[in-house]
Amino acid sequence: MSETSVYPINKGVNESIEFLGLRAQYIWYMGGTILGLLFLFGIIYGIGLPTFICIIIVFGLGAFAFFFIYKLNDKYGEHGLMKKAAQRRMPDAVNCSSRSLFINLNNTDNE
Repeated sequence: MSETSVYPINKGVNESIEFLGLRAQYIWYMGGTILGLLFLFGIIYGIGLPTFICIIIVFGLGAFAFFFIYKLNDKYGEHGLMKKAAQRRMPDAVNCSSRSLFINLNNTDNE
């Protein structure tokens, strides 16, 4: 009989998906990175670079991406990266030089 490996994916009900320590969208980032590296290998191999150099380039970029994605996962967590992106889009301050908007709102309430 051959042994099969079993990887736990869900930790419970109403919990987000976790796979080998990666949570939520970081699983997709890692999968996309792996596919991108596969295509990159095919392109640079098709150009004519030696196989050994192609492997070194792909493994180097793969190791960098692996550690970078795990670093993002540890730093921001499940929803932190989306919150960080949303925070960049928020204005520093809201300036209002006239109170006419608030005065008009009060007049419509009395009618």
